[in-house]
Amino acid sequence: MEDLNKSESIQYPEITAEITLMYNADQVMRKRWEEYNMLPEWPEEPEEDRTRDSRNTARMIEIVEQIGWPTVSKVGGKASGDAWLLVQHADKNVEFQKHCLELMKAEPVGEVALHDIAYLEDRVRVNSNQPQLYGTQFRWEGNNPVQNIEDPEHVEERRKEMGLNTLAKNLEEMYQKYNIEKPE
Repeated sequence: MEDLNKSESIQYPEITAEITLMYNADQVMRKRWEEYNMLPEWPEEPEEDRTRDSRNTARMIEIVEQIGWPTVSKVGGKASGDAWLLVQHADKNVEFQKHCLELMKAEPVGEVALHDIAYLEDRVRVNSNQPQLYGTQFRWEGNNPVQNIEDPEHVEERRKEMGLNTLAKNLEEMYQKYNIEKPE
């Protein structure tokens, strides 16, 4: 994967800090969900968690309106990736996801991680009931992953162009990350 942590100065340090805080809260919530999945019954979800994605989406819309896509030179490599993840989780606003995808694609090489573009492309396609290009999004039926991939014969070539591991390696990582038993 490309190195997007340039030593250049960041144009919007306040926005960088805000994106980082939103990202951290997003990840704390999702970690809590993973822990809930291990319990026999989910406890009542805190109100803060129920509205986290909506609040993050609303703020990301404002940020994108203000500065355009949060690129490496605008907010730094880490915060640019964090912004991508917040938009990735904006599933209730697919039009905003599409808008951000177009902005990301329009940026010069090195300003946006190619793998972030690939993941958001697939997310938008899944949210729009279209087949994926890169096979990054999984829907689980029991312990079997289900993916609808356009032109599956060339998916590995497309994945490689975007700096992604093979589909098999990605699937193996998903089984490990989510502690899912592989089917025989």
